[in-house]
Amino acid sequence: MTAATPPPARPRAAVMEDVAALAGVSAMTVSRVLNSPEKVRPQTRARVLAAMRELDYRPNSAARVLATGRSGVLGVVSFDTTLYGPASMLYSIERAARAADYSVNIASLSTLTPRAIEDGVERLRGQSVDGVVIIAPHQSAAEGLRRLPPDFPVVVVGVGDDVPAPVAVVDHRAGAARVVRHLLSLGHQTVWHIAGPTDWIDGSARVDGWRAVLTEHGREVPEPLSGDWSARSGYEQGRRLAADPDVTAVFAANDPMALGLLRALREAGRRVPEEVSVVGFDDVPEAPYFAPPLTSVRQPFGEVGRHAFQLLLERIDGTPPPEGAGFPRRTVEPELVVRESTAAPPGR
Repeated sequence: MTAATPPPARPRAAVMEDVAALAGVSAMTVSRVLNSPEKVRPQTRARVLAAMRELDYRPNSAARVLATGRSGVLGVVSFDTTLYGPASMLYSIERAARAADYSVNIASLSTLTPRAIEDGVERLRGQSVDGVVIIAPHQSAAEGLRRLPPDFPVVVVGVGDDVPAPVAVVDHRAGAARVVRHLLSLGHQTVWHIAGPTDWIDGSARVDGWRAVLTEHGREVPEPLSGDWSARSGYEQGRRLAADPDVTAVFAANDPMALGLLRALREAGRRVPEEVSVVGFDDVPEAPYFAPPLTSVRQPFGEVGRHAFQLLLERIDGTPPPEGAGFPRRTVEPELVVRESTAAPPGR
């Protein structure tokens, strides 16, 4: 019998001294590039990073924690949903963090009850994250936020006013107001509304903005119709609206409901925009390809993600808010994107 051929030896993983030798610097300089890159000259930093890539060097996370007191990992608590808004917000936060060389761990929740939020944050703290961003679009989330440890860095995205943490948020009220002003400027006497679920902060804010502008202009405020963000609910409420000849303009609280509304109007023989103007919210990537292309409100998710990330870094660094200012709040204005689904009403 012949002896079995031993498996080839696995190559030794590169260590910090290997990177230092290849880059022609000290191990201390490599450590600074990893932990305090702003203290290293750009040319030297570039040489060290090139050596890391060539050697496929992977920093020791445990050593980094010991050296800096930080893991370089952020947590995100997110509602488990495929809805475009929350999913895009999660992506934008993750992209902002990764651009700054932070890793991201995600705790995805099936519900945003106070207990679920506490459990999600504790799960991430057990993974040694430096801080957590919470995407909290539900009214029920506020109580859970008040029960979090006050000394742990937390930032909230998409929640209401009474929150004991820094907040980054889109001004949904202003976005809805822009929709109504646009439709009134075209000559419509009033605007009907297919609203989102009442327990969603985004949906409530859009109702508030819609109602405020109609009231400001002394127009009739129709009773809002309840949707659940789905195209199906937009279609069902659209059939009711299509049967009313007085309806000439409809604001749907998101684009999928606007899509269902467009189908209901088409089936009823109501032409868009010649007889009925339709506006959505979110400006999903498919909005320009609806029939007709949909006027919608575009949310600047990237900007909100960058604000949330920056606010969290400030909390981690211990940067205090200005005297008497309380927790900082970054509000981002959405943009109305006008396409071919809105026009003057019949007879104008």
